[in-house]
Amino acid sequence: MPKKSNHKQKLLYIQRMFYEKTDENHGITVNDIIDYLEQNGIEAERKSIYTDIKTLQDFGMDIEKCKSKTVTYKLLSREFELPELKLLVDAVQSSKFITEKKSLELIKKVENLASQYEGKQLQRQVVVSNRIKTMNEKIYYNTDKIYSAIDEGKQITFSYNQWTLNFGGGEKVIKKKRRNGKLYKTSPWALTWDDENYYLIAYDEVDEKIKHYRVDKMEKITITKDKRAGQDVFRKFNIATYSRRVFGMFGGEEVEITLMFSNDLIGPVVDRLGKDVFITKANDDSFFVTTKVNLSPQFYGWLFGFGNSVKVVSPQWVAEEYANNVASVARLYHCDV
Repeated sequence: MPKKSNHKQKLLYIQRMFYEKTDENHGITVNDIIDYLEQNGIEAERKSIYTDIKTLQDFGMDIEKCKSKTVTYKLLSREFELPELKLLVDAVQSSKFITEKKSLELIKKVENLASQYEGKQLQRQVVVSNRIKTMNEKIYYNTDKIYSAIDEGKQITFSYNQWTLNFGGGEKVIKKKRRNGKLYKTSPWALTWDDENYYLIAYDEVDEKIKHYRVDKMEKITITKDKRAGQDVFRKFNIATYSRRVFGMFGGEEVEITLMFSNDLIGPVVDRLGKDVFITKANDDSFFVTTKVNLSPQFYGWLFGFGNSVKVVSPQWVAEEYANNVASVARLYHCDV
């Protein structure tokens, strides 16, 4: 039988057919394979197809032969199961730092990891148009450049933006460069995802301290030739602990604090502070928590959300500062506290 020029690709086409057109609920026949190969310019005999399927099975593909009215073959397992792909799609959709355009591109690629039938189930989940997505497409590439700097052990420079009001005409909210556009220089050590935003965790050699930056606010990232600083600091650094202490990723003075919560708030406390915080019984209805936090308006806002079910026990100056914050809010509504 004459062979066409791409006959050497025969096994690759059969493999692709199993990935695209079969799953636990859908199989293909030998005739289906022969027709598919013919559509791609390859002629094949039935006997050779059986040999090819056996080769793919020996290679490790979980291909099952199913006998009913007709004999079909299906790929039962693959690198990612459908529930795992749905999880990836949900993560992409809900990520504020990924633009809508990039979300759709990524989801399309995720669909290619499933059969064409399972891919349709993923498509039905694609509802991103009404979600708040970042307007900065560059964030996708910023993270890649930061990871490259981390891998190379080099410092980076970048400009940093902030939102500001503009009532002089045109847009009311505009982006403005901090430091009048002067470049920041820092040593990148980690990236973390907190409160739907990507943050760079880095060491500032001038101030000799750890700082964090919103990746979507960074521009003109350049990898320098300078070696990273802060090795000794980050050798003892725990990013999970850092994220728990810095509420909303707003920095502030680190303080060891003791709080008293009503017993029914143990869930939110563990979700925010972790299970390893020091917890003791206060009374039959309440418990004490002692932990380190970075004081900020966001931390006080977290406390305020629990109303009178939480109390700052110590230090006293933190309790007074919190009480003053509550009083200042009350004064806006002409209420005495």
